Amino acid sequence: MNIDFFDPSLLAKYDTSGPRYTSYPTALEFTPTFTEQAFIQAAQSSSNDTLSLYVHIPFCHSLCYYCGCNKIVTRHSEKADKYLAFLQREIAYRGNQLSAKPVTQLHLGGGTPSFLNPSQMKQLMSALHQAFDIQPQAEISIEIDPRKIPLNYIKMLADSAFTRLSIGVQDTDLNVQRAINRVQSTAFIKQLVEEARRCGFVSINLDLIYGLPHQNEQTFATTLDTVASISPDRVSLFSYAHMPQRFAAQRKIRNEWLPDANQKLALMRQAALTLNKAGYVLIGLDHFARADDELSIAQEKGDMHRNFQGYTTQKQSDLLGLGLSAISAIGNCYSQNKKTLQDYYVSIESSEHAIDKGLVLNADDVIRRDVIQALMCNLRVDKQLIAEKYGIDFDRYFTNAIVALTPFIDDQLVINRPHSLEVVPKARLLVRNICLTFDVYSQEKIAQQRFSRVI
Repeated sequence: MNIDFFDPSLLAKYDTSGPRYTSYPTALEFTPTFTEQAFIQAAQSSSNDTLSLYVHIPFCHSLCYYCGCNKIVTRHSEKADKYLAFLQREIAYRGNQLSAKPVTQLHLGGGTPSFLNPSQMKQLMSALHQAFDIQPQAEISIEIDPRKIPLNYIKMLADSAFTRLSIGVQDTDLNVQRAINRVQSTAFIKQLVEEARRCGFVSINLDLIYGLPHQNEQTFATTLDTVASISPDRVSLFSYAHMPQRFAAQRKIRNEWLPDANQKLALMRQAALTLNKAGYVLIGLDHFARADDELSIAQEKGDMHRNFQGYTTQKQSDLLGLGLSAISAIGNCYSQNKKTLQDYYVSIESSEHAIDKGLVLNADDVIRRDVIQALMCNLRVDKQLIAEKYGIDFDRYFTNAIVALTPFIDDQLVINRPHSLEVVPKARLLVRNICLTFDVYSQEKIAQQRFSRVI
């Protein structure tokens, strides 16, 4: 792997805060003036032929100090019974609106979806199958916490038609695990992966985080070697964003425990080298996949997509989010559900849906979304394609953005050709910064420190 995109001086020059661009405009632009009627109109007018479902299970058995997700920590599994009762009402309601579209992808996230016991999981899957046309070959995936499930939980998932598994590892070093309140058995994780393969899961992903307290190159080397020996199909490598002013649990993590910016960059570089040597291809910014994986093939073909779940091969699908805080991307609109259980329950009780806020994209949003999507996924924008699709003169329409790109062009990080904009390989880690030049919303949010650091 060519690793010249780890140039420390270059990254230091451009290391700022910015969105991860799982959407454009970002969720910070959603407003409470968005209505259910706008959602319905977007669903009726959407040109997308298929549907991707995301179901949010907010419960966790214990609090991981690094986490910034919307979660509810409890040891009482019966709390999920009430949640599932309301979730099933939302599922039935949305199913009536969108059942005509075949579902090609279903993902359970959280929180911790494996918080659900087998009976609760079967109840949820039954409700989804009754409400939606889930295709026999659909990708059905789930995130699991390896600390609180028995080995036979994997067989139950396979029997419930799950085909893809994502396991939260984060780090295998005990000192790091203690500092983030997530002590778990690496040996058991290996057993889970072996059982998943025996049960026929077609794809297994392991999550890692770099920049955690007490991490260093020696301890992280052991973690990386362990993950490589387990040989998952994919590895997600996330940067720890330390924002204790936003996430109270992170106040349990002392600043002096954290690697500094140079050390953190070294950890990422180390991960890229180790995983590449083990046969993995860097996907986008933070994922790795085997060379024969469909994500690697899609990236090679320039046919990758990015949504609220990250990189995917599902390009022309509407995304319906179900459950607490879940986000939908339907046609030309985004929407997000209520973020607290009480608000969610009240909303479902009164109207069968739980929309809290959202956004109807205007014509400019749609154009910029396509440009940012192309940059984030393929590091290249076809100016002529955008111009023909939207009836614009690209360079004239984006005059201000191209002026803002001048430092990148002068530093030979972006090539501005007559018919394309191309991010050079060594600027790969700076693509979020480059996308910012096309973003008309985010400058004020950056000043308010609403985003994590790019590196």
